[in-house]
Amino acid sequence: MKVGLLYSRIRRDEKLLLTELRERDHDIEKVDVRKQRFAVGTPPAALAACDVVLDRCLATSRSTYATTFCESYDVPVVNAAETAEVCADKAKTSVRLDAAGVPTPATTVAFDTESAMAAVEAYGYPCVIKPVVGSWGRLLAKIESASAAEAILEHKQTLGHYEHSVFYVQEYVEKPGRDLRVLTLDGEPVAAMARSSDHWLTNAAKGADVEAYEMPEAVRTLARRASEAVGGGLLGVDLMETGVAPDGESGGSQTESGPRYTVPEVNHTVEFKALNDAVDVDVPATVVDWLEATVEAEAATA
Repeated sequence: MKVGLLYSRIRRDEKLLLTELRERDHDIEKVDVRKQRFAVGTPPAALAACDVVLDRCLATSRSTYATTFCESYDVPVVNAAETAEVCADKAKTSVRLDAAGVPTPATTVAFDTESAMAAVEAYGYPCVIKPVVGSWGRLLAKIESASAAEAILEHKQTLGHYEHSVFYVQEYVEKPGRDLRVLTLDGEPVAAMARSSDHWLTNAAKGADVEAYEMPEAVRTLARRASEAVGGGLLGVDLMETGVAPDGESGGSQTESGPRYTVPEVNHTVEFKALNDAVDVDVPATVVDWLEATVEAEAATA
C-alpha cells in the first residue's frame, strides 16, 4: 500500500512507524505540511495516489486543516478530521465524553475573567485552569488561592489570543501519584502504561516515570467508550484513578471494590515511544497491522 505521512517534524514515534512500513515494503510519501499547499478541489500530487494518509502533525491548526482537505479529496485519513477537531479542543472533548456517559472531571468554560473567577470559587481550592488547546502539560495551572487565580486569569487575558479568552476551569482530581495512558485502535485497547511523578502533572513529556499497566476490564471498557465518543481511530486515552469504590459497587467507571476512573482527555496524534519502551507489545507493528486492515476494508467496500 502507499501511505502518506503528514508531518512537521520527524520524531522517534514517526521513525518507528516509518521503519515498520519500510520493512514491509510499503510505499511511503512523506509530506511536510509546512511546505505543502492544499488547493480546494485538487489534491496535491503527493497525496492523490495514497491508499491512506496518517496525520502526525504537531500543530493543532495544521492537523485539523490538513485532515479536512484530505477528506475533501476522498483520500482516507487517520485520524478523521472530526476526530482531530474534537480531540484538539479540550472543551469539545469534555462535552463529547459527558454526552457519551464517560466519567470525566467536572468542567466549566467561561469567557471573561469575572465569570472564570466565579467558576474557580465554585470548585474551591485547589482547582485547575487549562488552555482549551494544548498538549504535553503546557500552561496547565493548579490554583491554590484566590490571588493565584486572579493573577493567572489576568495573564491569560493579556496574552490576547482568542483561545486564551476561553477559560477552561476544572475540578482538581486527587490521584495516587500517577495517571494511565491507553493506546486504542478504533476503540480496541492495544497497550497501556502508568505514568508516575511527585509533581501533580504526570505527563511523560514532563519526565514522569512510566511502566507497563495491566488493564482491568473497567479500564478497557472506558477506553472503548471514550474512543467511540470522539470518533475512533488511533488514539491515546488518558485516565485517572479517583478513589476506591465501596464493596459490592461496580459499573463502567470502576471494578468491584476497586478504583474509580475518570477520563480527562483523548489524544488524536498520540505519541507512543514511551509506551513502546514500557510494554511487551510491539506498538508500531500493531499500528501498521491496523493500517493494513483498514486499507483492505476500504478496498473491499469500494
